[in-house]
Amino acid sequence: MKLNSGHEMPIVGYGTWPLKGAPATDAVLAAIESGYRLLDTASAYGNEDAVGAAVRQSGRPRDELFVTTKLRGSDQGRGSTRAGLEGSLERLGLDYVDLYLIHWPLPNVGKYVESYEEMAELRQAGLIRSLGVSNFLPEHLAAVTAATGIAPAVNQLQVSPSHARQELVSAVRSQGTVVQAWSPLERNSGVLEHPAVTAPAARLGVTPAQIVLRWLVRQDIAVVPHSANRDRQRTNADLFSFELTADETAAIDGIKQLPVKQDPATWEEF
Repeated sequence: MKLNSGHEMPIVGYGTWPLKGAPATDAVLAAIESGYRLLDTASAYGNEDAVGAAVRQSGRPRDELFVTTKLRGSDQGRGSTRAGLEGSLERLGLDYVDLYLIHWPLPNVGKYVESYEEMAELRQAGLIRSLGVSNFLPEHLAAVTAATGIAPAVNQLQVSPSHARQELVSAVRSQGTVVQAWSPLERNSGVLEHPAVTAPAARLGVTPAQIVLRWLVRQDIAVVPHSANRDRQRTNADLFSFELTADETAAIDGIKQLPVKQDPATWEEF
C-alpha cells in the first residue's frame, strides 16, 4: 500500500502481542521465513528486544523489513516522545522505524498533539519513516493534522466483522490515512465459527481466518494477524489466491455489530 508519506507498506503484517522473550523471537523468525515483511510491535508489549533479535537473526536486509512500533501513554508529551522513541530503537537495535504510532490518544491526558508534533521533528531527523496513530477518532486526527500539516499515514483500529466501524473507517480514509486492523480475527469471540464465515471457507477450502482477513484486505484495510503457529502464519498470509462472492461479502457485512470494549474517547493505557 502506498502511504501518504511516499513510502510503501505491506497490506498484510505480523502482529507480535502478547509474545515475549525467546518465544517471540522464534515466532517472528518463523513469520519472516513464511514471507511476512511487516512486523508490528509496541513499547507497551514488552517484546521490542525480542522482535529486534529476530530481525538481526533473520539475515534479511533492513530495507526488506517494515517495522512498526508505538509510543506508550507514559511517554507522551514534549520531550518524553523523543525519549520514548529512542528507547524503542535501542531495544529493537535499529537506527529507524518504518512506522511510529501513538498507541492511544488519551484525550483526558491532552498530550497527543504535542507528541505528534515531536514525532514530525523526529521524522525530519530520520528516526521515523512514516508518522501514524492508533485508536484515533476523527477529532483526534483533525487535531494532529491541523497542528503539523501532516495527516497520519496510518491509523491502526480495532476492525473486524463484528466491529466493522464503517463510518469511522470512511472518515479516516477521507483524510488520506490508511486503516490498519488490529485484532482482525477476534479469536474466542465466535466470529470464526459464524456461518457467514464458515460457509465460504468450506466452499473455497480455506480457513475461517483466511475468509475474515480476505474480507478486510478486499476493502483495502491492512491487517496484522498474530499466530505463533507456522501453519497458521502461512495460511493467514495466503489471501490472494481466492475471492469471495458478492453474496458472501454481504453476509459477512451483515454480522451483528458489537461495541468496542476500549473506547478511544475515554480509554487510558500507560
